[in-house]
Amino acid sequence: MRNVLARVPKGSAEMVAATIRTVFAQPDAATVRTQLTTVAGMLGRQFPQVESMLRETAEDVTAVADFPVAHWKKIWSTDPLERLNRKIRRRADVVGVFPNPAALARPAGAVLAEQHDERQVTDRRCLSEGAMAQVAVGEPVAAPALTGA
Repeated sequence: MRNVLARVPKGSAEMVAATIRTVFAQPDAATVRTQLTTVAGMLGRQFPQVESMLRETAEDVTAVADFPVAHWKKIWSTDPLERLNRKIRRRADVVGVFPNPAALARPAGAVLAEQHDERQVTDRRCLSEGAMAQVAVGEPVAAPALTGA
């Protein structure tokens, strides 16, 4: 969303954001994809860059629709990731300056290990084992090859 809003004038940002949000308010996967195509066409008349961005990233934008509807709100939220980043940042602020990348990896790794341990012993999870059982298990998908820069 931020990438799209960076391409439109500030006066139109609220309208564009509201229009794009209609994509995720659809009841099933087919209408999510149809609505994205419709929204891209509507916004393309006034903002051609936005249309091309939406069409190029359609598969990524609508990936949430491949999961059961009950999971959608939990998947598209970045709150858990942002919370984890704040914990790492807070730990890094205590130290201040790091002489090398390995020095940063130690406190960040400690936060990640603590988070992992907490999730192993508590019942509070974003998606329970029962919820994950609803996700159809298919053939494993190979990760795309990384290109060297």
